[in-house]
Amino acid sequence: MATISLILTMTGGLGLFLLGMKKMSSGLQESTGERMRTALSFMTGNRFAGVFTGFIATAIIQSSSAFTIIVISFVNAGLLTLTQSIGVILGTNIGTTVTGWVISLVGLKISIASLALPAIGIGFFISISKWKYKSLGDFLLGFGFLFLGLYFLTDGMSNANDIFSYDTIGALRDKRILAMLTGVGVGLVMTVIINSSTASVTLIMALAFQDIITYEMAAGMILGSNLGSTFTAALAGMAGNVNSKRAALVHILFNIAGIIWALPFIFPLLNLVNVILPGDPWAAGPGNAAIPVHIAGLHTLYNIINTLLFLPFVNQYAKLILRLIPDKAEEKSVRYKFCYLSTAIADSPELNVMRAEKEITSMAGIVFSMYSNFCTVLRSFQDDNNDNKTAAEALCAELKQKDEYVDEMRYTLSKFLIECSGMNHNTRSESHISYLLQVIVTLKAMSDECCNIGLFLEKSVDKKCVFKEKELIELIPYTGQVEELLTLLEVQLSCSPQANCKNQAMELEDKIERSQKNLQKMERKRIEAGGNIKAKLLFIDLVRHIKRLGDYCFEIYNADRD
Repeated sequence: MATISLILTMTGGLGLFLLGMKKMSSGLQESTGERMRTALSFMTGNRFAGVFTGFIATAIIQSSSAFTIIVISFVNAGLLTLTQSIGVILGTNIGTTVTGWVISLVGLKISIASLALPAIGIGFFISISKWKYKSLGDFLLGFGFLFLGLYFLTDGMSNANDIFSYDTIGALRDKRILAMLTGVGVGLVMTVIINSSTASVTLIMALAFQDIITYEMAAGMILGSNLGSTFTAALAGMAGNVNSKRAALVHILFNIAGIIWALPFIFPLLNLVNVILPGDPWAAGPGNAAIPVHIAGLHTLYNIINTLLFLPFVNQYAKLILRLIPDKAEEKSVRYKFCYLSTAIADSPELNVMRAEKEITSMAGIVFSMYSNFCTVLRSFQDDNNDNKTAAEALCAELKQKDEYVDEMRYTLSKFLIECSGMNHNTRSESHISYLLQVIVTLKAMSDECCNIGLFLEKSVDKKCVFKEKELIELIPYTGQVEELLTLLEVQLSCSPQANCKNQAMELEDKIERSQKNLQKMERKRIEAGGNIKAKLLFIDLVRHIKRLGDYCFEIYNADRD
């Protein structure tokens, strides 16, 4: 019964710890959401900016796996190049060590109750208040749950010494290399099961602090946990396109290479940590406060050295990844792929909204390219030109293919955002998700209209009702006004809202309205003068459908963004 009680206590402690991490992360993301979005723009900078971005974002999210999945999705969408993603992924491995330092310096040295219970109490009342910074309450709640979970973990492990004898792993105590190698395997499996390298490192600290495992075994488990953290990212990479698979491989090979060089030098590395940090981690017996600090130091130092070894060779590393995963014919499929794992959404609720924004910007770009292709073909139309039919058919085929792709984007992104809306967001985030869902629906409607105007061109050729040169000359400025409005919207979707953009959109909407009325009026006069009725009616319908595109643009402008 004592063993069962111990297992249940430690399981409950681990659950509280993970809940605390999730709450802390959610509170941090809500309170720093806008600043974090600004910081993430540096991902496209140089490799050093990428490392810094990865470090900061992972320290806030407290999950290298979750942020690596976000990076993979950006590469999947073409928003980050493989080379740019490498620096960011290197930084995530350093950022994931931050919580370990908090635990080692605070959590295992002072009374847990003096931290946990006040934080939970204060955090609860702040979280239910109407204060604009009530996300701070979630952070404090998470902080309290994290340390309360840590208390149950360490308390359970202290009781473990009464159940298991000191020589439970005595076979490994005098075999330092075997203990370390065993630790690598145990750390790998443990991190894959828990799905959190931060929680694994905390558990390793608690085990070593209670002298249940040796310092050498703890060091090996740290290396294994680093490799285990790549498991979730690998799953996400497999769900994406060739670029996402490459980004996932960057993360995996980086950690494998780290273990390969670190294993032969593990004892010099441990000695270096001992030189830098005070205390003797090899002192026997439970309660050695130096062990958690030295484990945190090893974790950070190992990842910093590993990053510094890779950083000068980012370009060469990218070329290696490209050779290992070359382009394949099947990857040129028009199928849309958006790599995400439902279980990982809760780790980064605010950043997941940003992921959706980036994908929606890409979706808008596809819709706008559809209209741009139509305008290009329209300008090449001439009376009685035999190439008109070929051009119209090719245009319709291309528009249909892109429309099917946009339809897949609509389904996948809507499903993703609906899942995100089930997470713990603040009111502003929930409102923004509703806005993004509305934008997705509108962009799909715009895609349908692009297909319709392409069909009108094809129909005009089939019925030998090709528009006259004078009509085309009159129509082209009108299509240009709509194209200008679409371009303005594309800029608006990819950055923060600007009042002058909305004013420009209103002016363009008025111009388009006037141009539509003038074009339709002229066509009616031509019908009255005896013109080809079928051709004129097709022209009027075409003008009307082009106008609808402008209306949809303005609908997005008028939507409540917040």
